[in-house]
Amino acid sequence: MTFPQVSVQNSKYPFQFKSSYSPSKEAEYDSYKTDHTELTYRPSNFKNPQIEKYLNRFADKGLPGLFHVTGYLYDQHRRNCRPNTIRSSSSAIFLFLSNLQSVGHGHIDTVTREDVGSFIEYQQDCGLKPSSIYGRTKAIYAFLFYLVERDIIHPDVVKRRMYVKVPDALPRAIDPVDVRRLLSILKMIRDRAMILVLLRTGMRIGELLSTKLSEINLSEKRIEIFEASKNRSGRVVYLSDDAFCALKTWLKHRYAQKEFLFYGQGCNPLSYSAARVRFSKCLEAAGLSHKGYTLHCLRHTFASELLNAGMRLECLQQLLGHSNIEMTRRYARLTDSTRRKEYFRAMTIIEKGGIHGHYRRDYQLS
Repeated sequence: MTFPQVSVQNSKYPFQFKSSYSPSKEAEYDSYKTDHTELTYRPSNFKNPQIEKYLNRFADKGLPGLFHVTGYLYDQHRRNCRPNTIRSSSSAIFLFLSNLQSVGHGHIDTVTREDVGSFIEYQQDCGLKPSSIYGRTKAIYAFLFYLVERDIIHPDVVKRRMYVKVPDALPRAIDPVDVRRLLSILKMIRDRAMILVLLRTGMRIGELLSTKLSEINLSEKRIEIFEASKNRSGRVVYLSDDAFCALKTWLKHRYAQKEFLFYGQGCNPLSYSAARVRFSKCLEAAGLSHKGYTLHCLRHTFASELLNAGMRLECLQQLLGHSNIEMTRRYARLTDSTRRKEYFRAMTIIEKGGIHGHYRRDYQLS
């Protein structure tokens, strides 16, 4: 992969920093001259195949700022960011730089705050959901902060950040009647084990698919999640009797030499797309495909049912692996039985005509 010539337009912010990428395998260090300074790369033996794949995409389209994108993605790699985080960052930055290129920006150091706003409007015009636009914008600002710290762009670009307001929607839980209907049609041993474990443990689908046999303790009916797929914090989840029985049956029928609990081809875990297809087929068999349920709805159902059964919010937080209890508190809006009782108690009084007195307008306060 060859790098396009880097030119620094803004002389007020000369830059010099080290990146993790070197296009040369023979030289210990490679230097690139610009109008203002020398850009020095790290040794070439430090490469990540996945990051190189992302960078080739930038190079093929001739997007501006390839040098800085390289430094940023490898900086994320050094900071031990998850592969999905690096992939999402690469995708968001690619779209942002493509938008810059389309409006005639030839150099990344000329980015302005208005360019960020233009990108947000472009995403809105494409019909993206607010949550998707918010996630991409957050990734773009992280990249821009990286550039500001290295005096590549003006700090005003990241002042008064612009974000799309994301609706605070209720979690989507599966109706209890639909849960019973779904469980009644689960005939395949693997499908029943997978869906029941998700429903009774509240695990994220990514956490379950990456679960290894060594992380399951059948004697104590627990699964140890050493590193959560989202916030990288470990926790323990427990198996109910029906999930335990379904899992035990699956363990008797699966290939014993496979490392992962649910496996795909070779030594790899079952893919998310394969799990999603199986869940869709189960919904179709139960006559629920029109309701829009997803695998993640099983996690929401788990939380809602436990709160309805009287579990304390703090305990549920630990089972779900939420770092912030406010995330867990969202489910209380679905399941607050006290609020429901208070409403119907008050309505019973109103419907019986038990409200005395009258309403009047206080003109002194108007």
